[in-house]
Amino acid sequence: MIDHVSIAVRNLAASASLYERILAPLGLIRLVAGETSVGFGKRYPEFWLNHRSGLSPVSADTGSHVCLRAFDEAAVRSFFDTAVRLGCIGAGDPGMRAGAMTVYFGAFICDLDGNKIEVATFPRAG
Repeated sequence: MIDHVSIAVRNLAASASLYERILAPLGLIRLVAGETSVGFGKRYPEFWLNHRSGLSPVSADTGSHVCLRAFDEAAVRSFFDTAVRLGCIGAGDPGMRAGAMTVYFGAFICDLDGNKIEVATFPRAG
């Protein structure tokens, strides 16, 4: 139902470099790079960074976040560990969580601009 998601960033080059590294464990690569935006995806750009030079960092308590799907728990951990190592703020360590309809394994970070990004995988029942 959702075609793509865009987030605003102050420094497009720095954010594109960051996301290139933290999205790799999810199988997402940089597919499109323009003067004011960069798109990541597997075959189609589903996750976009849009340059907003006057942007102030957003507060982590805005209530908005984006959740991206991971293949497995190792990909969630790799995303989180890489993001924190590169200067993002951990906003929920990797672990099991109770969702509205099922349990899942996920982690949250706030990027360099305060955007809250979650990565989740849904373990198959035994």
